[in-house]
Amino acid sequence: MALDQSVSRRRLLQLIGGATVAATAAGTLTACGGGSGSSSSGGTLKVIGAGSQEAGLRKALDDYKKANGGFDFNLSFSPADQLQTALRAQLAAGNAPDLHAVYPGNGSAMSMVQLSKANLLADLSDQSWTQKIPTGFKGAFQQDGKTFIFSPGTSVLGAIYNKKAFATAGVEVPTTWSELLAVCDKLKKKGIVPIALGAQTPWVTQLIDYALVPGTVYAKTPDFDDKMTAGNASFADSGWADAMDKYLELQKKGFFNDNPNGTTYEQATSMVGTGKAAMAVQVSAVLQAFREASPTPDDLGMFPFPATDVAADNWIPGGVVVGIAISAKSKKAEQAKKFIEYCGQPETVNAWAEAVACVPLYSDGDAKVDPVLKPFLPYLKDNKAVPFMDQRWPNAEVQPTHFAVVQELLGGKSTVPAALKKMDEAYRKSA
Repeated sequence: MALDQSVSRRRLLQLIGGATVAATAAGTLTACGGGSGSSSSGGTLKVIGAGSQEAGLRKALDDYKKANGGFDFNLSFSPADQLQTALRAQLAAGNAPDLHAVYPGNGSAMSMVQLSKANLLADLSDQSWTQKIPTGFKGAFQQDGKTFIFSPGTSVLGAIYNKKAFATAGVEVPTTWSELLAVCDKLKKKGIVPIALGAQTPWVTQLIDYALVPGTVYAKTPDFDDKMTAGNASFADSGWADAMDKYLELQKKGFFNDNPNGTTYEQATSMVGTGKAAMAVQVSAVLQAFREASPTPDDLGMFPFPATDVAADNWIPGGVVVGIAISAKSKKAEQAKKFIEYCGQPETVNAWAEAVACVPLYSDGDAKVDPVLKPFLPYLKDNKAVPFMDQRWPNAEVQPTHFAVVQELLGGKSTVPAALKKMDEAYRKSA
């Protein structure tokens, strides 16, 4: 699922992943040479990043250059639609940059799986940092047991909440599904909207399912994605049905704002920021937007959204942020590999992650993260986190289908079995 705040939706869409979402991004290609700016000079790497990477990637390149006198780079940033089209065409034609942005997992033309299958990426498996990739996130980095991209960390998903609203209702952060329902009931009785849902904005529709599915599916079946790939599982006959039933239960109990399908992401953000609503299920990447909507930003927190009544089974979703990879046809692959090895060092991982407001992929010490994200760190440490679901989907059809069926469910125009049937049909389409 990247967000300088003036284009926060664009950054979020890049972090969430998926071709349909990412292709909506807009922006302008900008360049900043590290020195000579000539991509043809012997020591200069040509690098194209996604807009969401700018702060972290530039810092890593600048710091590496300071420590390596013979190193130079030509860096530019491209909006997601150009990455999906122009850069993808360059890769196929053999004239791609040495280093470039790649989306984790699968589901888009510039995803790790699609590019590695086409033999367009260099293998990074012999680098030491690859041994530190958390088990639950290997599918975002690896194809057929080989590692092809580096990413500094993850954007977690949970409930961003207004502490004053919770205090007004006399409630505390819930750790089980039943506790969540009880908290919502008390908030509603105090005249506070329990959960703000801006489902008019398509990508928002998926987030509650994404928050629930780690507990209803992956805690019980960690290899669910592999079983889906092999044709031995389906959305309809899995814990996805439980997650969608719970999604609708929240609506039937009146725990959402009126007319979610007529409410935008921005409106929902404002509701939580001002205390009209108590919480919203969102990715950590948008924390700053919620803070900007609040007169007292320090009153905002975040917690894992519980899916079951067994606290130990409540896993979290964490989306690996857009990464970088080396073109398989790069003539400077060895130089590029040395830079990525540098990026994989814990201090560089921490610095890059801090620059783009995500949780470091790993750390040899205390991770430098936003304090409100600390409740999520034990889940990452204990391998109780899984990538955002779309990062393992085989094509770009499933995610928009998911958006549509959730809106239909919220509008009373479909049923859970019918919705999951459509998602299964989309999944089985050719990649």
